[in-house]
Amino acid sequence: MKINNLSILTFISFLFFSTAIFAQESKIDSLKIELQNHKERDTTRADVLYDLAFLCFRKDLSLTNSYLKKAEIISDSLDYKKGKANVLSLKGILANRKSNYDNGLDYFQQSLQIFKFINDKKGIASSYNSIGVTHLQQSQNKEALSYLKKSLAIYEEIHDKKKLVAGYMNLGSVNSSLGNYLEAISYYKKALAVSKEINHEYGVPYALSNLGKVYKKQGNIAIALDYYSEGLYYKEKLGDTLGMSISMNDLGSMYRSIGNFDKALEYHNKSLNFALKLENKGIIAINKENIGLIYKRKKEYEKALKYMYESLKISQEIKDVGQESVCLTNIGEVNLLLKKPLIARENFEKSNVISLENGEQYVTISNYLGLSESYLDEKQYKKALSFAWKGKKIADELNLYDSQHKALELLSNIYKNTGDYKKALSSYQQFKILSDSLLSKKSVEKITQLEYEYKYKQELELASFRELKLTKTVTATTKDLEKSKQNYLWAIIGALLVSILLGSIIFYQKFRNEKSKTQNIVIEQKLLRSQMTPHFIFNSLSVLQGMILNKEEKKSILYLSKFSKLLRITLENSRDKTVPLYEELTAINNYLELQNLEASQSYQYTILVDESIDESLLEIPPMLVQPFIENAIEHGFKDKKDNRKIDLQLKYLNKQLICTITDNGIGVDSLVENKKQHKKSLSTTITSERIKMLSKDFKMKGSVTIEDRQKYKEQGTIVTLIIPYKIIVA
Repeated sequence: MKINNLSILTFISFLFFSTAIFAQESKIDSLKIELQNHKERDTTRADVLYDLAFLCFRKDLSLTNSYLKKAEIISDSLDYKKGKANVLSLKGILANRKSNYDNGLDYFQQSLQIFKFINDKKGIASSYNSIGVTHLQQSQNKEALSYLKKSLAIYEEIHDKKKLVAGYMNLGSVNSSLGNYLEAISYYKKALAVSKEINHEYGVPYALSNLGKVYKKQGNIAIALDYYSEGLYYKEKLGDTLGMSISMNDLGSMYRSIGNFDKALEYHNKSLNFALKLENKGIIAINKENIGLIYKRKKEYEKALKYMYESLKISQEIKDVGQESVCLTNIGEVNLLLKKPLIARENFEKSNVISLENGEQYVTISNYLGLSESYLDEKQYKKALSFAWKGKKIADELNLYDSQHKALELLSNIYKNTGDYKKALSSYQQFKILSDSLLSKKSVEKITQLEYEYKYKQELELASFRELKLTKTVTATTKDLEKSKQNYLWAIIGALLVSILLGSIIFYQKFRNEKSKTQNIVIEQKLLRSQMTPHFIFNSLSVLQGMILNKEEKKSILYLSKFSKLLRITLENSRDKTVPLYEELTAINNYLELQNLEASQSYQYTILVDESIDESLLEIPPMLVQPFIENAIEHGFKDKKDNRKIDLQLKYLNKQLICTITDNGIGVDSLVENKKQHKKSLSTTITSERIKMLSKDFKMKGSVTIEDRQKYKEQGTIVTLIIPYKIIVA
């Protein structure tokens, strides 16, 4: 298990603290000219000096301090409130850049009070944002969430899109730290979309980098590497040394994860050099930790511990408890490898106190599994089993394959040592299944065939057995009749008639039950085929083949990763009557991303879930939503080439789970006019039949409604699903 601190995500937020506007070099040049022409020491000159200081702080620290000092002198002499607040805000940014978080918070609080005094909403929002990010950098997630939500609410109120980018980005970082990956991805994609809309030069690369971090945390290396590389490209174009340092650390971590240690060390050393020049202790600590992890992978454990202890010392100096927790966890894991379970356990326990307090679930999982392994080494199997199950439970909730893989391996070994070979075998089988990250087409077909055989072969064997038994009974009865006396003949015939009549009634009832089961199976199979038809599979493989032939290596790896994950999730979910809501949302998100890869099919989409819905506590029938999304893509957007949008929203009202799928396509009325009137949508028919059956089974209302948005004076189609659900009892 390898742990990386994600608190570095929040460094991006300093880009957005100020009320000043980002600009290119031409903006700096124009400000310099304005400063030369405007000699009077008034508020205008103070603002120009501040803007220059802010625009230079990422590239030239000495020049930034020079401009800032002059702006401060003029603002103080004029008692210029807004100027004073701006100066304090940038001082806070510079303090945090050197990891002096206490000083940074003090500056931001002073700035906030001034902005409140002059009722400057932009300034108030900026200060809330700055305070929130400072808490986030110290892994104080609850405090961070509170301030960041206050900031976002003001930016939405005043419709400041540039600041909305900051708000979305920072809330994505908090949710990533808390393990809410779907929400984190949603916020980062919102930030990316708005950044592209307003041509935000810093927003685009940082949104890309942060998306890479979340996908890496989920174990999707190919997608993460693609986002990281694209993010670094933009930062190099901007000459953003701080951003380049962060991205190079990320890429070093990525190359370590795939075993390319030389490349990883090269990137970490470059990142470390930038961080030393910038005097950024936070990035220095993270790079040293990652270099330690490289030596751990190379089995040079003493070197690994040297770098990890250096990182721990810096983290404690700057009071970065999140990074401190990560260091302790990794030190514990190295000591496990050195067969020092007592020292390892001491570090895991210290780390766990911090990670539980701050809600860092990813680190908590590693601590639980580390504690389990330390007890396993000492043959304390009961304690080892308890911690292994705790780790697996959180890993299952967050859908973290690496952690699930480790937990299953531990469980298999524990059960084997305690003599529970049945559970040991079961855990090992799950461990092996999880080891296969990709499923080939032949594997899918084989598994489908095995499912069919499992469901129907037993029924056929039972029918053959009943037929053979009946034949033997008739033969035996015939022989008995020949030997029996005439006066018993009618009694036997009467008994046989009664038996046949009763048998016929029983057979008829069983036949109806079997027929009902068969109808259910047929409907589910139809649904599965409508979800992942052979046409879709072969078309996807053809697209992949084209990418490979065109030598689009990154794109083909990304496409294959999304395609294989979608196949696996769809197949796994299709076996179950209900699946957790978060698993179904993951499958829908993967489907949308896969369909959106080709430029000719590009569209915008959002997946919004009300805060009142706990995705881990609700279970729903699988694959109810996807057919309607597929209809929108394949039919609704048929004649629409640009500005294509799909919005999916889940609400919980009056104990009903309501899902709406909205698109801005040609509309269902136009679609029907272009088709034969008698030809009804297959997916609509199948889903309606299935919801009707599920409503009876779940004993709650379920329905499908399809409307043309023209009745609301809008374009497109809106599908409303009332989905039957179950609540998981904790």
